[in-house]
Amino acid sequence: MLLNKPLKMLTVAALVGSSLSFSTFALATTEIKAAFNQSDKHPQYEALKEFGEKLTKETEGRYKLTIYPNELLGDQRAALELVQNGAIQMAVVANPLVENYDKTFRMIGMPYVYSGPEHQEKVFTSGVLNDLFKSTQRYGFEVLTAYTAGARSMYTKDAPTETISDMKGKKIRVMQSDTMIKMLSCMGGTGVPMSQGEVYTAVQQGVLDGAENNEITYADLKQYEVAPYFTETRHLMVPDLVVISSYFINSMSKEDQATIRRLAKESTPNEFKLWNAQIERAKALVIAKGATFTEVDTKPFQDNCKPLQNALAETPAQQTLLKKIAALQ
Repeated sequence: MLLNKPLKMLTVAALVGSSLSFSTFALATTEIKAAFNQSDKHPQYEALKEFGEKLTKETEGRYKLTIYPNELLGDQRAALELVQNGAIQMAVVANPLVENYDKTFRMIGMPYVYSGPEHQEKVFTSGVLNDLFKSTQRYGFEVLTAYTAGARSMYTKDAPTETISDMKGKKIRVMQSDTMIKMLSCMGGTGVPMSQGEVYTAVQQGVLDGAENNEITYADLKQYEVAPYFTETRHLMVPDLVVISSYFINSMSKEDQATIRRLAKESTPNEFKLWNAQIERAKALVIAKGATFTEVDTKPFQDNCKPLQNALAETPAQQTLLKKIAALQ
């Protein structure tokens, strides 16, 4: 009788002979979860999405990138911690957060360190930052590449901030970084570290007088509704960093590691292109909504921040990196 026969395990040959193909089991796709604090209309999101599509194609479907926008996986600080402990695989985080682990990262996010977007792109794609980006592996993450976040300027609730004296007494939201707090001080104001998601309400309620960021974020998060005076100080061009879990990337084959690193670096020029195309659209949008843009003489701000630049380059390695950045202008 059939019931008396011993049960047999299905063999690969039996599976191949069945209606299921062997590739169904052999080519399982690994999901890469990436945390992102802006919307899915942001140029960094678009660049990351294209990077993911290329990764899936070049690894023959072994990896699929899923991006979680709008702080769905927490703010940037929380996302970086999730990457470190391997709970998620990737995130886009602001450079000042990584400064908290390695102060050398301050060299690529200092006030007025770049002459403009072309200079910044050259620095990011030249290879001079490769050793710096790999150095974070001891903290549980690796920096794959840097994205531009444009030039940051001040925007305030009640009036433009055209001079250092205008900044006096102003409480301005900054990223969670000692460098950013010191920068606001040398520009005349008071830096208040705060999550991006809290800014709108904090300005609306008078907890903050304003914030500082780029035109795209200003438009994307509708912060012009509570802070309609945009003053073009262009004091910072702080990179955003694409980070990956050390645990995760080390679990990949050497070939796939090389692929993901290469594609990440190749996505940077694309992100610059997407960013630059969106700047003017964002500016036109917020002007139509009632925001005002004011050009200012930035030299007094630059002069006041020079002592901070000198103080930040503490070690010979940091000073050397700063010289390499300057040489690429």
